[in-house]
Amino acid sequence: MSVWDDLVGQEKVSEHLTAAARDADALVTAAAADTPPPEASKMTHAWLFTGPPGAGRTQVARAFAAALQCVSPDRALGGVPGCGFCDGCHTALIGTHADVTTIAAVGTQILARDMRDTVRKSFTSPANGRWQVILVEDAERLNEQSANAVLKAVEEPAPRTVWLLCAPSIEDVLPTIRSRCRHLNLRTPSVEAVADMLVRREGVEPEVAAAAARATQGHIGRARRLATDPAARERRAAVLKLPLRVEDVGGALKAAQQLVDAATEDAKQLAEETDARETEELKAALGAAQGGRLPRGTAGVVKDLEDMQKRRRTRTQRDSLDLALSELTGFYRDVLALQLGSRVAIANTDAEDALERLARGSSPEATLRRIEAIAACRDALDRNVAPLLAVEAMTMALRAG
Repeated sequence: MSVWDDLVGQEKVSEHLTAAARDADALVTAAAADTPPPEASKMTHAWLFTGPPGAGRTQVARAFAAALQCVSPDRALGGVPGCGFCDGCHTALIGTHADVTTIAAVGTQILARDMRDTVRKSFTSPANGRWQVILVEDAERLNEQSANAVLKAVEEPAPRTVWLLCAPSIEDVLPTIRSRCRHLNLRTPSVEAVADMLVRREGVEPEVAAAAARATQGHIGRARRLATDPAARERRAAVLKLPLRVEDVGGALKAAQQLVDAATEDAKQLAEETDARETEELKAALGAAQGGRLPRGTAGVVKDLEDMQKRRRTRTQRDSLDLALSELTGFYRDVLALQLGSRVAIANTDAEDALERLARGSSPEATLRRIEAIAACRDALDRNVAPLLAVEAMTMALRAG
């Protein structure tokens, strides 16, 4: 199975990247034979993948990284780079390839210190692969210092280094960086395409797959989680009950507290096991005996790890809240569709009674104001407003309409 098979609804992007991977092969071959490179090439040293949440930006970038590292013998016979089976493809896809480095935001930002070693590595030749690939999953989270470090690396890259940057939109990346990248914009996959992927790749029942794809409106990651994780379905059901629980001030404040508490608990559950494992592995690497004291002078290293884990927990909580806010936005979108008599398909068919009740009890103008209140809450969280304050302001606005 090719590495391109998992790119749902991105056929044109796949064709473009396949051609670029072929040209990348030609560049490597020309360099090895000490012959002039091809005059016209679709390959370049920096790429920017943008698209709405759930479109699969990181999956596309990782598939391209695998195609660049593909070592299948079929390539010499005209086969498409990215067979999906060779060692180069397999290790690039699962994240263990020595020449594919992935950077993701641990907290709300990618700090300069998180990028330092990666930028240094980008100026070196590949260790055993065909290309040195640097994949930045959250390029929109680069702060000023880390973005400047990336800019310097993208301006004068090593001959066989490729930067793959992923961001929601081109405006989320510094103009000086995006001007040096080839831009590919991904589209939201259709509900039918996502449902088909869930059936083929995850073995989900067609009815469950269709419901998950429809509820998430083509968001691949959320649809997969909703279709395969009962706990995710329970959390979503609880979120969709919130609009009916903000009819008075007490209910609105209580709903806000419960929403924040649920996000905090999610972050805690995800962090506990990972944090404990990372701490034990670091202590063992530093030479501490099981349950014993750390060697002298290593406390600062452990403190750095604890700071990183704290930032990761904060981001996980914000991501969990953001998911809940996305589901609320979809809920009120359905309410608005009912109020306006739109032919747009209802996403939340499992909450149809609540949708009809709210549609009858309010006006389209009030529904739009509620959608704006959710967007304002997301903006406040992005500005690091305390989560409870931001969510309480939102629930009070939902109550007021």
